[in-house]
Amino acid sequence: MPLSFLPASRALALAAGLLTLSLGFALPAAAKVLATVDGTEITDDDVAIAVQDLGPGLPQMQPAERQAYVLNYLIDTKLAAREAEKQKLADGADALRRMAYYKDKALMEVLLGGVAKDAATDEALKKTYDDAAKAQKPEEEIHARHILVPTEDEAKAALKRVQAGEDFAKVANELSKDPGAEGGDLGWFTRERMVPEFADAAFKLQPGQVSQPVKTQFGWHIIKVEERRTKPFPAFDQVKDQVLRYVVQKAQTELITKLRGEAKIVRAEPEPAPAPATPAPADAAKPAAPADAPKPDAAAPKP
Repeated sequence: MPLSFLPASRALALAAGLLTLSLGFALPAAAKVLATVDGTEITDDDVAIAVQDLGPGLPQMQPAERQAYVLNYLIDTKLAAREAEKQKLADGADALRRMAYYKDKALMEVLLGGVAKDAATDEALKKTYDDAAKAQKPEEEIHARHILVPTEDEAKAALKRVQAGEDFAKVANELSKDPGAEGGDLGWFTRERMVPEFADAAFKLQPGQVSQPVKTQFGWHIIKVEERRTKPFPAFDQVKDQVLRYVVQKAQTELITKLRGEAKIVRAEPEPAPAPATPAPADAAKPAAPADAPKPDAAAPKP
C-alpha cells in the first residue's frame, strides 16, 4: 500500500484544496476583541478565519504585520458591507447568489474539518504507515562513487591511477566533470535512478570493486561501489506529514464520493473528459526518501 494520493478526481481535488484549511480549522477557546466598528466587535477568531480564507493572497510579512493587515481588511469589509446594506444591495440577485455560495463553502469547510480531525488519529496514522512498510517490496540499492570524464582515453588514465593505489575520491576531485558529486560520491541509489548503462555496470560490482570505463550519454565513467544493502523504509517521523495528508485526504474524498453517490445530479451538458495525466516519476507515489538518499547529479540520472 503506497503512501500515494488517491487517483485524480473532482472529489479528490476538492479535498486536496481544503486540506490545509481543514487541518488548521481550530479556533481559540476564548475570542479576543481586537477592534470594534461602531460597536461591532472584530476578534482574533475573525482574523484567523480571514487568514485561512485569504491564504496565498496575503503579502509576505511578519506575523504582527499580517494580523494588522488582515484586521484592516476586516474593518474595511464591515464598513463596505454596512454601506451595501444601506443601499439595499443585500437583497439583490448578485448578492444573494454570492451569500449562498459562501454559506455553502463555509459549511463544507467545517464539515471537512471535522472529518480531518476524526480521521487523523495516532492509530490511523500508524496503521497506514505500517501497511505501507509491509507492502514495500525488497529493493537493492548501492552506495557508489564515480569519475566522469569526456573521453575513453581520459577514463583509462583515471582507472590506471586508481589501480595503482591512489585514493578514488582524490582522483575524482581532480578529474571528474561532475561538480555535484564531492569525491565522486553519488550516495545511495536504486537501479532505476540511473541510466541503464551506468546501472548495469554499477550493480555488477561488489563493495570495493572498480569498473572498467563505462560510456553513457554524459561521457565516460569509472565506478566504485562502496556498499550494498536492501533499501530501508523511511522512519515514521520522516514521512509523518505525508501519512497525515494521505489519511485526511482519503477520508474527505470518501465522504464526498459517498455524498455524490447518494445524490441525484443532473448536468445540462455532459462533463468534459479529463485530459490525460502526465505520468509521475516512479518514486513519486512512495514516501520521501531517507536522509541519505542520493543527491541529484548531472552525471548519470535518467533523463
